[in-house]
Parts: sequence; C-alpha cells; structure tokens
Amino acid sequence: MQIPILSGVYTDNDPSVRVQYPVNMIPVSQASGVSNGYLRPADGIVQDGTGPGITRGGINWNDVLYRVMGSKLVSIADDGTVTTLGDVGGTTENVTFNYSFDRLGIASNNNLFYWDGSTLTQVTDPDLGVVVDMTWIDGYFLTTDGESLIVTDLDDPTVVNPLKFGSSEIDPDPVIALQKLRNEAYALNRYTIEVFDNIGGDFFPFQRKKGAQIQKGCVGTHACCIYQETIAFVGSSRNEQNSVYLGVNGVANKVSTREIDDILEGYTEAELSVVKLEARNDRSSQLLYIHLKDQTLVYDHAASGELGQPVWCILKSTDEYRAKHLVYVYNNWHVGDTDSANVGTLSTTTGSHWGAIVSWEFGTSMVYNESKGAIFHSLELVSLTGITVVGKDPRISTSHSFDGKFWSEDKYINSGKVGETTKRLVWFREGPMKSFRMQRFRGDSNTHASFMRLEAELEALFV
Repeated sequence: MQIPILSGVYTDNDPSVRVQYPVNMIPVSQASGVSNGYLRPADGIVQDGTGPGITRGGINWNDVLYRVMGSKLVSIADDGTVTTLGDVGGTTENVTFNYSFDRLGIASNNNLFYWDGSTLTQVTDPDLGVVVDMTWIDGYFLTTDGESLIVTDLDDPTVVNPLKFGSSEIDPDPVIALQKLRNEAYALNRYTIEVFDNIGGDFFPFQRKKGAQIQKGCVGTHACCIYQETIAFVGSSRNEQNSVYLGVNGVANKVSTREIDDILEGYTEAELSVVKLEARNDRSSQLLYIHLKDQTLVYDHAASGELGQPVWCILKSTDEYRAKHLVYVYNNWHVGDTDSANVGTLSTTTGSHWGAIVSWEFGTSMVYNESKGAIFHSLELVSLTGITVVGKDPRISTSHSFDGKFWSEDKYINSGKVGETTKRLVWFREGPMKSFRMQRFRGDSNTHASFMRLEAELEALFV
C-alpha cells in the first residue's frame, strides 16, 4: 500500500484536522516511475563572507551584488569580498532597492539615496518628506510617505515638485507599499490596491485605472513582491483575517490554504506588518517565500498546478529561517543571514545552515481501512540515499499516532553512509491500528536524502 508523504495531517486542540506541511523538505512534482512527486532536502546555506552588519536588502545591478548591511551600502564580489560604499542609516529594518538607467535607488531609514557607481548621495529636497517605499517607473523615482504618491523630476531625480503629488483615494486607508508590474504603478494600501498608468502632463503624470482596482490590501511595506507576473501579498480587506493572495487585473486570487491562514492567525498585525515576501524561480520550482519571525512559509505555484493541490512547505533553522534577501547573481542564489553579518549562497550539496545541523520532518495522511483495523508488518521509505556528510552514520526515525495529538516514541534506523546508494530504509513490526493511523518521520541534515514514496505492508483485521 502506498501512503502519500507530500503533506501530512494532525489534529488540533479543537476538533479540527490540520495539515502538517514538510519542514525543511521541498515537495517536487516529478514523475519518476516510482511516484509522481517526491520530497527533496531544502537547500543548505554556505557562508562566503562577512559584512558590516545584518543584511536588510539586496539587488543585482549591472551584474554586481549590492546589499545594505547594518547602516552600510556594500557591494559583494563573486568570491564574497565585501566593499563598503557609504552609509544609508537605519539598523535592522528592511530596505527597498530599485534602479534606473544610470543610478541605483535605496529607500532606507525613511530617506532616499542614489548610488551612481562611484558616489552615494541623499535626496534632501524637503518636499520629498518621509520615504515609506519606492519604485522606479518611466524615468521617475516614485515614492510614498503613506498619504501621497510623489515623483522626482525627470531631468533631476534629486528634485521634487510639490505640484506633482498624486494620491490613492479609493479608500482612506494609508499607502503601505509600491510595486511596478507591466510598466504600471501599483499603490498597495492597507485594505485596497490601486493601479496607475503614465499619461504625462504638467502635474502628477499617473492616472488611476478604475477597472484595475483590487478590493484587498497589504499588511506591510515588504509583505508583497512580484511573483508569476502578479502582485503577491499578505493582507486582507476590511473586517477580514489576513491571507496570501496573487493580485492582478482587478482580482485577488487566494493561494493560502486553511492551514496557512491558521498559521497567519497566530501572529499579531504588528508582527505581520514586518513580514518579508520574496520570489524565486529556480529550475522547475516557482517559489514564494513568506518570512515570518520564527519560520518561513514557501508556496510552489508550478508544483501546485501539476499536482492539482496547493503545495506548501516550511523552512526553519533553529527557529527563524536564517536566509533572507535572495538575489540571483554570479550564477547562484546569494543570501544574507538574519542572525549575523554573514553573507552566503544556497547549496544543494548540503542541508546545513551556516555550518549548523538543522532538523527536518514530514508526515503522512491518515491510513484508514474502513474502521476494520490493520497490522503494520513493515514500512519502507523509497529513497535516494548515500549522499550525506562524510564520516557520519546518520539516523532517521518514525513515530505514529492514532488521534493526531499523541505520538509514539521515535523508532530509529540508520539512513546510510556516504556511498550506500542502494540502502533500503525499512521499519519492521510497526504494530496495529484500530481505525486510522498517521506516521511522522524525522531526521537532520546529516541525512541528505530524497524520499519518493512510503510503502506499507499491511494485514487487514476483519472484525
């Protein structure tokens, strides 16, 4: 009997069935002859260098990696060498990067800065006001102070004309963030989203597109990003709980499941307001990262379509996932550490984070035999083994539950040393079930293996 492993279930304190998404294992839609999908280890994080502070944002501009680390704007070379370019203020809050043809814009510490390749300058025009967020579109750096939409001068981006202010007025909610999609400006307010098109003129050059308005808004400045040619965001309309949406063409399509909504419900509005969303298009995966204070939720749009169900997983280090501000440059995904001044890259050859071993976990759906019960003679994880840490003899475990709340003791087996590519991962004499049963599997990054399917040898109990 084959038991699904791409997501599991458990039960809550109230009479609810909850979904157990894989932790530090990535569901992949891939027909192999063994199964139509499998779980692979989440990418490890390898340190390349150290900068002047914790990473607050990053961008690839002219094939060079730029980051803000602490209060410093830095460039990072392919070999990890960090060069400090100037000071943009602030400490740990996220910054926004964007660029024009000849300069890199940085919104940091409520100010706007430009880097032209040699000099860092700050826009000091008093009409600019507080910079909550920024983007670049049609020759303008477009900013917001939370109330107005503000454009810099076409001829001199350090100048702001107060006669060229615009506004997002469909609702009296504040402007939270700005995005550009298909050369249209999106003003993401707390409960609504408005879209603007450049029509030129002597005053504010952007005009509202009434039919493109979205009746939901964004919870935080960095709780949104461009993903799959849409605006992905965490937010809601008035009198709703927060969910995850993809917004485009006047419609917000919900991609969060009940389980993801339950997870988001466990955070306050203030905690969600500092959430960071990032997109990563990597090989066959189209990933959306939602960085929370103690974990990162990951949605895969491509796998969801291929498997016919929402595909989510969870990434963690010891607590918070310690890789943020992903930038693809130098033919690799570069990240910053959320807990130190380290910079590094994602790696498929290890599962450790900055040299530290991390755990992984996944579960199964309920095994049910029409209330007739069964005896589990064996369980076998069909796996790709033998690719692990040299000198280690790692182990993995399984446990089971009959109610989704209380679990048996973990039963361990060796998961294979380096080179043991044909090792079978089998548990024998796994006991009975009366009605239904769930399994859970645990290990750590010393076991760097993929799992394709779970086979159970059962003997039915006819009562």
